[in-house]
Amino acid sequence: MPADFAPGSWAVILGGSSGFGLATAQLLADHGMNLCVVHRDRRAQLARIEPALAKLRGSGVRVLIHNCDALAPDKRTAVLDALGAELGKGRVRVLLHSIAFGNLKPLAPPALPEASAQPEASAQPEASARPEAPARPAPPVCVPCDASARLAHALDLDAERVQRDVDELFAAGAAQLHSLASAPRYAGTELLDGDDFARTIFNMGTSLLDWLRDLFERGLLAGDARVFGLTSEGNQVAWRGYAAVAAAKVALEALARAIAVEFAPYGVRCNVIQAGVTETPALAAIPGSDHIKAHARLRNPFRRLTTPIDVANVIYLLSLDEAAWVNGAVIRVDGGERIAGESA
Repeated sequence: MPADFAPGSWAVILGGSSGFGLATAQLLADHGMNLCVVHRDRRAQLARIEPALAKLRGSGVRVLIHNCDALAPDKRTAVLDALGAELGKGRVRVLLHSIAFGNLKPLAPPALPEASAQPEASAQPEASARPEAPARPAPPVCVPCDASARLAHALDLDAERVQRDVDELFAAGAAQLHSLASAPRYAGTELLDGDDFARTIFNMGTSLLDWLRDLFERGLLAGDARVFGLTSEGNQVAWRGYAAVAAAKVALEALARAIAVEFAPYGVRCNVIQAGVTETPALAAIPGSDHIKAHARLRNPFRRLTTPIDVANVIYLLSLDEAAWVNGAVIRVDGGERIAGESA
């Protein structure tokens, strides 16, 4: 594949070992861009991601990979020191913020069904949108939802058996059954507090500024740099347990607009990609993600979820010279999912 970028062009990918970050890193490398990939994965996860990282190293471009906390100032300094030494006369053309590390506690305790007014499970550790440690909801107790209970009564069948069958079919991919499937249950009793919001907003939102400013102050940015953040439909709709992440997405969008204006005199373009519902480790961490995916499949005009490569393709296009006049935009990459009506 011919190179679309100058030999000295680099991309800094924050959160590059899975999902959108990894797909973007591979695509940019395939088109001739050098890579500095920062990821945070525990030792137990390295065997799983090493084949993908090895593929990046074999892409024919220069590749730096750092397994460290991109949110820690000393680690950021170390990464940029190494990058500066490696760049030579090259410069950073792309900065992608793809960090998924946020708190997924709910705002309020869940209302218990009358038929199962049981105490919630004991408190669990803080839920995280971080890919390497997905927090899954507790297995549901088989208490028929109202719709499936009515169906069972109409068919003169055992309600609990019907609910089990519905849940099995739903888990196997029958998205049309989402309204009959058991509602997600949320383990633990901890609720979001101010510190949870502050950490999540920094981790998944405003930390982009630290990386951009350090690259700028070190003189490592190209004269036509492209900066990208990632948002989701959670910027406008509410999912239980997603409030802190949603706040981070909105903060990121506001920051991106400010970057687009204030860094424009230095050649920086900044845009945010709003991906459709995508099968990623970060999505799997969200309680009720199976229901979110089912609803997205039914609503999407193409009847499928967005994929990481769908998003990577648009980031690649926006990194080309021809896209230099796109600045300060939130761009939906969802196949029409956001604008489609219910089960369009």
